[in-house]
Amino acid sequence: MKLGILFSGGKDSTYAAYLAKMKGYGICCLITIISENPDSYMFQQVSEEDIKKQANAMNLPVVYQKTKGVKEKELKDLEKAIKKAKEKFQIEGLVIGALASVYQASRVQKICDKLELWCFNPLWQKDQFELLDELLKNKFKIKIVKVAAEGLDEKWVGKIIDKKFLQEIKKLNEKFKVNPAGEGGEFETYVLDCPLFQGEIK
Repeated sequence: MKLGILFSGGKDSTYAAYLAKMKGYGICCLITIISENPDSYMFQQVSEEDIKKQANAMNLPVVYQKTKGVKEKELKDLEKAIKKAKEKFQIEGLVIGALASVYQASRVQKICDKLELWCFNPLWQKDQFELLDELLKNKFKIKIVKVAAEGLDEKWVGKIIDKKFLQEIKKLNEKFKVNPAGEGGEFETYVLDCPLFQGEIK
């Protein structure tokens, strides 16, 4: 089956793509929404240049779609991008990296149903400490690029997710209820290297 990846450049969408490939699915393209709104309900704010580096590392084409990032209206831009990927690359399904956001998962599923595409969400309801462990075991090199939660200051930006990070985020989870995987927008990530890449991004 030929699949497209709803791709933000962060750990969840990249790991979801990796799991899809490990199951033997064909990855045809990345689909990236460039949002003007840093507080979008749906999309991590990313730059086209950063996504291009990752796409080159995976040797995959990218379907880019800009959006103002207005709640609910941004879904029309998402649908436009997925439809474009279906027409250009003949994808039969979409891979997403949603962990616990019913808001995100349900809306993507609705668009997939409309476009008659299978929606594959391999991380759904996964234990988030378990997810972080798996990322390390599978040699994902992930950088923190944004923080927005009590207990996370500017010193966290640029940190690499490693065993020390896991210990620190566990303490913050106990003290401030910080989501360990950043699912509540506490932090955002950028993948520098993983088994899908042909080389590390500098």
